[in-house]
Amino acid sequence: MAIAGVLSVGLLASACGGSSSDTSSTASGASSGDCSAYTQYGDLSGKTISVSAGIVTPEDTAYIDSYKPFEDCTGAKVTYDGNKDFETQILVRARAGNPPDIAIVPQPGLVKQLVATGAAKPAPKAVADNVDKFWSPEWKAYTTVDGKYYGAPSGASVKSLVWYSPSEFKDSGYAVPTTLDELKTLSDKMVSDGKKPWCAGISSGEATGWPITDWMEDMMLRSAGPAEYDKWVNHQIAFNSAEPTKALDMVGEYLKNPAYVNGGLGDVTSIATTTFQDGGLPILDGTCSLHRQASFYAANWPKGTTVAEDGDVFAFYLPGKTAGDKPVLGGGEFNVAFSDRPEVQAFQTYLSTDTWANNKVAATPNGGWISANKGLDASKLSSPIDKLSADLLQDPKTVFRFDGSDQMPAAVGSNSFWKQATAWITGQSTKDTVDNIEASWPTS
Repeated sequence: MAIAGVLSVGLLASACGGSSSDTSSTASGASSGDCSAYTQYGDLSGKTISVSAGIVTPEDTAYIDSYKPFEDCTGAKVTYDGNKDFETQILVRARAGNPPDIAIVPQPGLVKQLVATGAAKPAPKAVADNVDKFWSPEWKAYTTVDGKYYGAPSGASVKSLVWYSPSEFKDSGYAVPTTLDELKTLSDKMVSDGKKPWCAGISSGEATGWPITDWMEDMMLRSAGPAEYDKWVNHQIAFNSAEPTKALDMVGEYLKNPAYVNGGLGDVTSIATTTFQDGGLPILDGTCSLHRQASFYAANWPKGTTVAEDGDVFAFYLPGKTAGDKPVLGGGEFNVAFSDRPEVQAFQTYLSTDTWANNKVAATPNGGWISANKGLDASKLSSPIDKLSADLLQDPKTVFRFDGSDQMPAAVGSNSFWKQATAWITGQSTKDTVDNIEASWPTS
C-alpha cells in the first residue's frame, strides 16, 4: 500500500527526448546551454503549468529541481503544490471543476476514480508511445481506463525485499535464499540457533494493517502466479476463494508463528502495536534477523546506519518458488493531466521520457528515488538499495505487479483489508478474515 504521509511520490515521441541517447541530458544540461532535448516542445514563454501531489518537503525539492531544465529551455513556468491530504483533496478538486493541470497520483484505483469524475484527460499519443518504449506492458495497463490511456508512471518502489544484517549472515554462515523453500529453511536454522528470525510492525494510525496486505500480495503472486493475482485484484475470483486463502495462510506461517516472531519486540500480537517504522529496527541490535519491507524502508533506519551489501543493513529479493521465478511486487505514481492545453501536453510528455527520469535521479543525489523507466541510467544511482531495486525492475525476467490493495476499491483496499488484517494478526482466523473482506466488496 502506498499512502501519502506514510511513505514518505499529440507530440511525437522522438520530439521529446524519448530515446536512450537522451540520458546524457541531466538536470544541469539546460544551465549549460544544452537544450537539444527540449527544442521540439517549442517556445512556451508565458505559459504556466500547475502540478499537485502528496509529496511534501523535503522530498518535493528534487521534483521541483527536475522540472527546471524544461522551464529553462521552453520558457514555461511550472508551479508545484505538495499536500499531505492530496488523495482526498484531488478528488474534491476534480469534482468541483478546479483540478491542477497535472497530478502525481499514487494509486491506479485513484486514477480510475479521477477518470470517473470526467475531469481527467487522456494522455497524448507521445506519452503512450514513450510508455510502450520505456516500460514493461503491465505498467501501461494501470492507467488505461475503458480503452483510453491517462498517464505515464513516475517513481516506483520495490516491495519484494527482505532486510537483514550482512555481518550476521557472514558470521553465522547464512546464505541469501534463492527460493521460498530456502527462505523457510533459513528461518528454521535461525530458530535452531536460538533466534527469533522475523520482526514486524503494522501500526500506522488509520492505515494500521497495510504491511500485512503487502505480505499477502507477495505470497499470492508467488503461490498462485500473476494471472490469478490479477483475477484476485479485479475480483474475478472471490477474496475468500482457495488461492487467496492459501496466500494468507502462507503469511501466517511466518507472522503468526511464535517461534519466528516478533524478535526483540514481543509476541505475535505485538506486531499490531509496533509501528511499521520501528518494525525492522531490532536487526541493528541482533534481536531480529529478517524484516520484509519495501525499498522505501531505507529512510527509516537511524541516522548513521550504513545501508549497503557490506554495511549495517541491506536487503535481498524475496524469492519466488524457484530460483528462476522473478515475481516482483511494487508501487509507484502516475502523472495524470486535467487539461489538454499544448503546454500541459508538452510537460506531461517530458515526464514520460528517459530525459526526465535521469534529471530526477540527478536532482536526488542522496538517493531514495527510482523509476521503472528502462532508460534510467542505473549507474548514476547513489544508493545501493536504489541500485538493487532498479536492477530488479529492469531485469527482463521480472514479472512486475502493482500493489493489489492500491488497485482494489477503497472500501476494500484502504478499509476492510487493513482492518481485517489487523484482526487476523491479533487472533482472528484466516477463514473469518477472508470471508469478512469478501463481504465488504462493493456490489457495483
